[in-house]
Amino acid sequence: MKKIILLILDGLGDRPLDSLGGKTPLQAARKKNLNALSSMGMVGLLDPISPGIRPGSDTAHLSLLGYDPFKVYTGRGPFEALGLGMELKPGDIAFRGNFATVDDQMRVIDRRAGRIESGTDELAKSLNMEIDGVEIMVKEGVEHRAGVVFRGEGLSPDVTDVDPHEEGRRVLESKPIKPEAKRTAEIVNKFIVKSYEILDNHPVNMKRRKEGKKPANIIMLRGAGIVPEIENFNKKYNLKGACIVGVPLLSGLCRLAGMDVLKVPGVTGTVNTNMENKIRYAIDALRDYDFILINIKATDVAGHDGNGNLKKEIIERIDGAVAPLLENLDRVTLMVTGDHSTPCSVKDHTGDPLPVMVVTEGIRRDGIDQFDEISAARGSLRIRGSDVMNILMNYSERAEKFGA
Repeated sequence: MKKIILLILDGLGDRPLDSLGGKTPLQAARKKNLNALSSMGMVGLLDPISPGIRPGSDTAHLSLLGYDPFKVYTGRGPFEALGLGMELKPGDIAFRGNFATVDDQMRVIDRRAGRIESGTDELAKSLNMEIDGVEIMVKEGVEHRAGVVFRGEGLSPDVTDVDPHEEGRRVLESKPIKPEAKRTAEIVNKFIVKSYEILDNHPVNMKRRKEGKKPANIIMLRGAGIVPEIENFNKKYNLKGACIVGVPLLSGLCRLAGMDVLKVPGVTGTVNTNMENKIRYAIDALRDYDFILINIKATDVAGHDGNGNLKKEIIERIDGAVAPLLENLDRVTLMVTGDHSTPCSVKDHTGDPLPVMVVTEGIRRDGIDQFDEISAARGSLRIRGSDVMNILMNYSERAEKFGA
């Protein structure tokens, strides 16, 4: 039996850009190692959920790990909170929070507050409070991200987001999706107003203004949910699994699935993450684990920022980092793909299919020696996220026989 590495290049898929001569960042990038891996295996296209569905990173990773997101997904918030080490009790409602920049009319100037990199710990502490008998706990995450937990009686996750998901629009009012969620929506709205009152003149933001930076003067909530019940990954596949990820969302998801979260020096979840360490530590960890999930977030960050040249450069950095994988295909089954497309021209997730490759010694080769969205369409694979674990189990000689 072989060990398994699933390498997810977050937001990998893209569309042609004029700034790159009509190529996608993946097409334009110099990537001799990714191309070499492609030529040694099977290549094709993958829909994380199903064709045309715009997945979040949470629902996509659930699908890639063999869980049906339509059955187990309860919202992004719990994964974010768990990944930040926040305690969740029965009845708690967890949200994903974004520190953002708004004007005095609550119009969003920057949903990520200039991708704030410091001071969010102080901002988060200032937002721990109680409203109408509900305890509200806030914990900073990577860059602008945060986890927010509501604890109290009679709460419901069935409330709408306040994040309008685009600049230029006003922060939305949370509304109940079900009648029993009316109180929760009211508390969300009170908390949003309080967050602006507290953060707008917070010392961290006064300093940011003096430095010409955008203030993180509000926190916007989305992805309300309760802790989902999902089958233990190790028992589901008879594997000992671990992950190397930089963002709390994914460490929380993997932890909930029963996988170990490996700490690797230099892993940040930003464009400056140490990709070489991720690959090297994953290969070393195969001594103790059967399955390693690696997520590299940087490609998604560049896509959301609409920066095609940066995304191209990041892919080239990834290409250099994956070189050691070429030397381990005799004992490893490797899959490389994304969790969703984040085209620079859109600056958000789309339902475009993703290039995917599966490589190991002895596998059939389909002759595709370029790894990009267009070349992959000529390959032999056309799969969904729900097929990934079955394929990996098959090529690692771990699949159980179906039938006699």
